[in-house]
Amino acid sequence: MRRLSIGVVLLTLVCLTAVVAAADLKPRVPGPKDKCPVCGMFVAKYPDFAAQIQFRDGTVAFFDGPKDLFTYYHALPRYNPRKKPSDVAAVFVTGYYTMTPIDGLSAWYVAGSNVFGPMGRELIPFAKESEARDFKKDHSGKAILRFKDITPTVIKGLAE
Repeated sequence: MRRLSIGVVLLTLVCLTAVVAAADLKPRVPGPKDKCPVCGMFVAKYPDFAAQIQFRDGTVAFFDGPKDLFTYYHALPRYNPRKKPSDVAAVFVTGYYTMTPIDGLSAWYVAGSNVFGPMGRELIPFAKESEARDFKKDHSGKAILRFKDITPTVIKGLAE
C-alpha cells in the first residue's frame, strides 16, 4: 500500500511540473531563416500575423498567420508525423490590436472579415471577446470562434 501511495505522489508531482512548465513558456521570436511549414514563407517578414506552436520537447513551429497554424495543427501527421496534438505545450498568436503575442488557446478569432493577412483571408486573433466583437462589427466579420471551434472546414471556408 505504501508503494502505491509513493507512486501516486510521484506521478502527481510529474504532472504538476509539466503543467507549470507549460504555463511558464514564453513566445519566441522567429529568426530570419524560420519558414512556415505550411506555405514556405519566411515568418519574420510578417510579424503582425506571426504565430507559433511550442511542443513539450522544446521545438517550435512558426507560421506567417493563424490560418496556417490551424492548417498545420489539424494535419500534424502530414506536416510533422512525429508529433501529436497532445505534444503541444503552448500556442501563441499575434493580437490584432496589441501587435503582441497572446495565448492562442484562449484567444478569440474573427473569421471572414475584410482584413487580409500574408496568405489572403485570415483568422484575426484577440485576447478579449469585446475586442473581437468590435472588430467583427467594424470589419464585416462573419463569426467569432475559439480555438476548439476552428476546424479544417472553417479554414477551407477562408479560401472561398
